Amino acid sequence: MIAVLQHELKSYFHTLTAYVFGAFLLCFVGIGAMMYNLNAAVSNFEYVLSFGSMVFVVIVPILTMRVIAEERRQKTDQLLYSLPISTTQVVLGKYLALLAVYLVPLCIISVYPLIFSRYGEVYLPTSYGSILAFFVLGVTIDTGNDGQMVWFSSSKFLEDGYNTYSSGANLDLTMNALADLIGEREAIAIRSKSLDYNFLTISDSVASLLKTLMIGVFPLVYLGVGIVVMVRRKQVQHEAV
Repeated sequence: MIAVLQHELKSYFHTLTAYVFGAFLLCFVGIGAMMYNLNAAVSNFEYVLSFGSMVFVVIVPILTMRVIAEERRQKTDQLLYSLPISTTQVVLGKYLALLAVYLVPLCIISVYPLIFSRYGEVYLPTSYGSILAFFVLGVTIDTGNDGQMVWFSSSKFLEDGYNTYSSGANLDLTMNALADLIGEREAIAIRSKSLDYNFLTISDSVASLLKTLMIGVFPLVYLGVGIVVMVRRKQVQHEAV
């Protein structure tokens, strides 16, 4: 399993795949933070993640749906199955690599509630509970001609306590995922939430700075790191030749 995990991590982080995914996620969450925390001055960061749950319908399938199907297309699946490890270990190695790709930008996002807490009353347990729920979601796997399946990695995903932590975002994600699977994409929506929230006291100049950082600087820097890694890797390969 470790060998599969290392191989998958190299395939993601030695190309732009992980960096494009992370930059897009950072940008989308930054837009949500701009709408709720900066423009509306709402202190509830969980609303941002509820808005961000919609992005999973788009970017998570792009990243994960070909994890197994691509092996079949390239005829490398038989090589994987011939390794002295079980099929479960192969799938688990690939899954852990995907979680690592997802965890890195989420670590950056986890700093946002601390930033906003400087300008108002942010209930951090709810904010970080929402981030945890945002992480313990799952993947979409394309099984080729057999269709797709959505794999949620926790059996407690829709329990009332966890769903409340995310202000209903878990339920929203489930409904949106099901709508996508059955081809009813017009049913995908961000459902309304309670209007009971606190506000931030933040100046226009600081708000503008945070918008620039969260929507522009952070995603571009993350993508830039990927470009630097690719360029240096090609230089090493060229020198080796």
